[in-house]
Amino acid sequence: MAARTKSAKDRPSYRCTECGWTTAKWLGRCPECQAWGTVEEFGGAPAVRTTAAGRVSTAALPIGQVDSRQATARSTGVGELDRVLGGGLVPGAVVLLAGEPGVGKSTLLLDVAAKAASEDHRTLYVTAEESASQVRLRADRIRAINDHLYLAAETDLSAVLGHLDAVKPSLLILDSVQTVASPEIDGAPGGMAQVREVAGALIRASKERGMSTLLVGHVTKDGAIAGPRLLEHLVDVVLSFEGDRHARLRLVRGVKNRYGATDEVGCFELHDEGITGLADPSGLFLTRRDEPVPGTCLTVTLEGKRPLVAEVQALTVDSQIPSPRRTTSGLETSRVSMMLAVLEQRGRISSLGKRDIYSATVGGVKLSEPAADLAVALALASAASDTPLPKNLVAIGEVGLAGEVRRVTGVQRRLAEAYRLGFTHALVPTDPGKVPAGMKVTEVANMGDALRVLPRRSRAQAPQEEGARR
Repeated sequence: MAARTKSAKDRPSYRCTECGWTTAKWLGRCPECQAWGTVEEFGGAPAVRTTAAGRVSTAALPIGQVDSRQATARSTGVGELDRVLGGGLVPGAVVLLAGEPGVGKSTLLLDVAAKAASEDHRTLYVTAEESASQVRLRADRIRAINDHLYLAAETDLSAVLGHLDAVKPSLLILDSVQTVASPEIDGAPGGMAQVREVAGALIRASKERGMSTLLVGHVTKDGAIAGPRLLEHLVDVVLSFEGDRHARLRLVRGVKNRYGATDEVGCFELHDEGITGLADPSGLFLTRRDEPVPGTCLTVTLEGKRPLVAEVQALTVDSQIPSPRRTTSGLETSRVSMMLAVLEQRGRISSLGKRDIYSATVGGVKLSEPAADLAVALALASAASDTPLPKNLVAIGEVGLAGEVRRVTGVQRRLAEAYRLGFTHALVPTDPGKVPAGMKVTEVANMGDALRVLPRRSRAQAPQEEGARR
């Protein structure tokens, strides 16, 4: 007699203890959260169910009859943050702000909480990482005291929801989503299942109440947002808070925005009294001098839609070791190495190969776009020949391995920003388009054309002096 086949109720089922993913068979690694050894048997397989049609909450309307005024943004009181958000916070929107520890996330959001609070719009700041007294000390330091700003220290999700019923805020700030846990879900705070449950509950509360929500998120050592990828899909806006903790500059970039563009960047300056927005941050990246100095060149980089004038510096010295040093700060090492190879092969500057070379940017700005190649190359050539570039000169362009200078996007915006700051001479690729009146623009097709801005005598002296030292 054939053995009786097990029914669906008799077959075991398996569940991941980290994220709650279920399967009909055991696996060593969870496909959802990529955790090893977390799939365990927990009972019979779930029965197959079908969902019947139910009562609708609101009738469907022609899209032209939907009231769009409910999605009108309200200013946060911080202009640079409004720029990135697309005008401000939309009622019911959930924003995730992620960044490295110590970059200034809590300081920025506490300032936003105080400026956005008013008699008609209360703000609730929930801290799950610090005590209420610690947050009060920071608020005193940055002058973020407001009678309509409420502060609570909670790590329990049910308590946070209880504060929402008591305060009825228009803006909720939670610092951070990885440190709040629900008692109904197994797992430690910050786990996959906990982060998903906490974020889901707060998103539902925001949509039901028309309350804007700002969530602080942790990042991994690779810079990615910690927690399940579903978190970024659920929220309406994802912002990245960047900056070197040893520099004053902080940048807020839009990674995802359902209410605006994602190519805007907000600039902030972090100081002892708090954090302030920078409407014109180019001054942080420049060194004002009466006379030009060898090894320096200016360029204009685009951070989103915003052009920023930045300074590239280079220094070359005789090497004391067989393998010369190559040190960079704020620049990509691979791009600098490529410019050194182009200068040596295409520019005929042979003195660079056996010297220690140091290159950096001013003010902590990071230049990663290819438009800064020409400025890096000219700064290196100027340092090698110990000859300064002409005063008030900016260089814009991508340099290829064949020595050609390629076109880049936004040349007209870059030139307009440079001219606004008083720079009168620019090196650009061919066919730059309309240029500002009163600005001298020199079109260069290759590195040979670009190196002509250096005095001819000094360019000829560099290889001769190298041969004399030999």
